[in-house]
Amino acid sequence: MSLGLVVVEVCERNLLASTPLEELEDRYPEIAVQRTPCLFMCHLCRAVPYAMVNSKRVYAKTVNSCLHDIQVAAVKEIDDFMGTE
Repeated sequence: MSLGLVVVEVCERNLLASTPLEELEDRYPEIAVQRTPCLFMCHLCRAVPYAMVNSKRVYAKTVNSCLHDIQVAAVKEIDDFMGTE
């Protein structure tokens, strides 16, 4: 179980829903992944893969790019909280 210092939220209808985002929890115990039925951003959800990382939108043109950007954003949140770089 993760600590949830960084929360990654993904809509179950988004392209990212079928990806193993929980692997982030395995790599980083500070990350908690939450899958929700809707994040109320339907226009964005239908257009591109996206997730919310501590309430900040992270999106990209492809699933792989978005997964990379999510990890970068989450690690940055952890580093900012811990005061490291």
